[in-house]
Amino acid sequence: MHTDLTRFFIYRLLLAAALGGVIGLERQIRRKPAGLRTNMFICLGSALFTLLSEQIALRFGDTGSTRIVSNLIPGIGFIGAGAIIRERGTVVGLTTAATIFVVASVGMAVGAGLWMTAIFTTLVILLVLVALGWVEERFSLKAHEMTFRLTTDNLDKVMAGAHQILEQMKVAMQHFQVLRVGSDFVIEFDAEVSHTQQRLIFGKLCALEARCEVVPAGLQRE
Repeated sequence: MHTDLTRFFIYRLLLAAALGGVIGLERQIRRKPAGLRTNMFICLGSALFTLLSEQIALRFGDTGSTRIVSNLIPGIGFIGAGAIIRERGTVVGLTTAATIFVVASVGMAVGAGLWMTAIFTTLVILLVLVALGWVEERFSLKAHEMTFRLTTDNLDKVMAGAHQILEQMKVAMQHFQVLRVGSDFVIEFDAEVSHTQQRLIFGKLCALEARCEVVPAGLQRE
């Protein structure tokens, strides 16, 4: 009986590791901070703590032992908070933190024996991450912070034109600076734009008396 119970627990833990690994693999492919091993450990650990909480309560007859499970939530929140950072005026890592949070719930569901619930939730997570991610990219719904550089010898005209273009597009200009390079001026600023906005702004900037360049924010110019 004890052997059968142990085997049953092992099956739960293996399923938790597999479900966390599937989600983690998607994150790894997209080169996100919390990848394969991280999501596997989170899902496996949540399942194990849920099992321990259940067994301690049964063995000692102390229903208060189920508080182990409730304490998982602030612990996972602490891990998720570490994935959220503020970078160049914007907040990144919210999707990673949310994924960590829901992966922990998948592990808890497996640990509690709710296998179908855990599997269904995993499929929903993958649908959101893969399918909706593709839709965001396909229809330019997701904004990226880009650095625009304009090289010109007519500083006043180009600078005024750039401000006017971004005002018309209702896009905020960030980290604006002007550098002197030889006889030319380099105007540089960041903007959070979708792919469509980037293409339109770049086209209008190139119509000014300037040589244009756009790169992801933070990328050093070679």
